[in-house]
Amino acid sequence: MTIAIVSALDDLSALASLHAACFEDPWCESALRNLLKSPRTAAFAASDGFIIVRVAGDEAEILTLAIAATARRKGLGTTLMIEAARYASGRGARTMFLEVATSNDAAHALYARLGFHEVGRRKSYYAPGEDALILRTELPLIPLGNTTASTSL
Repeated sequence: MTIAIVSALDDLSALASLHAACFEDPWCESALRNLLKSPRTAAFAASDGFIIVRVAGDEAEILTLAIAATARRKGLGTTLMIEAARYASGRGARTMFLEVATSNDAAHALYARLGFHEVGRRKSYYAPGEDALILRTELPLIPLGNTTASTSL
């Protein structure tokens, strides 16, 4: 699987289409482009998924992670998360945050494997009755159960 860095100058139509297939309130191509113009914001993509991460000071935030339905549970999410964590660590981030819908069990499992834990909740963030959990982990990532993982993650 090939992971490529994506810039604001690239054609972002495929990413916007994928985001629309994954989320009820998707980001359009211009919204993605504007995010990627922000300092210390990066996107990494494969043919069936992408991630956007932003670093501010010693913290990083996953802004979005979108994986095509046919590519889920095959390791792409983990690969993209590790790539985003490497980027963030390389720019001085010591912690990483993200928000996830309380109903997204598959994402919860992925993030737990990567060492994320709940630090807060946003009531009705995604929709009435659909809270967001705020998750946090230390960088560099050390996936749970992998005691030999190194700082290269």
